[in-house]
Amino acid sequence: MSDSKQQQGQINIELDETMAEGIYSNLAIINHSASEFVLDFVCIMPGTPKARVKSRIVLTPQHAKRLVKALAENVHRFELAHGEIKDTEQPAIPLNFGPAGQA
Repeated sequence: MSDSKQQQGQINIELDETMAEGIYSNLAIINHSASEFVLDFVCIMPGTPKARVKSRIVLTPQHAKRLVKALAENVHRFELAHGEIKDTEQPAIPLNFGPAGQA
């Protein structure tokens, strides 16, 4: 394959320093409509009655399905390399999003 054909199939993705730091999340809330999936990532601290959404990702249903597949593949690879990830029971978290709205 020539260099020009190979370069046409590549995507150059940039990651700046701020984005590279990432955002810690210990709760994901997933909602969907007929046209999109909405993933809200939250960081809840023990003993704190209020938390904010730190990041929201909106996906098409097709991209949501691809994300599930890619995540499952990566969890499988991780477990092959590091052992089974133990799933611990988490206490129920009452969620209150304020006034209900519709899109």
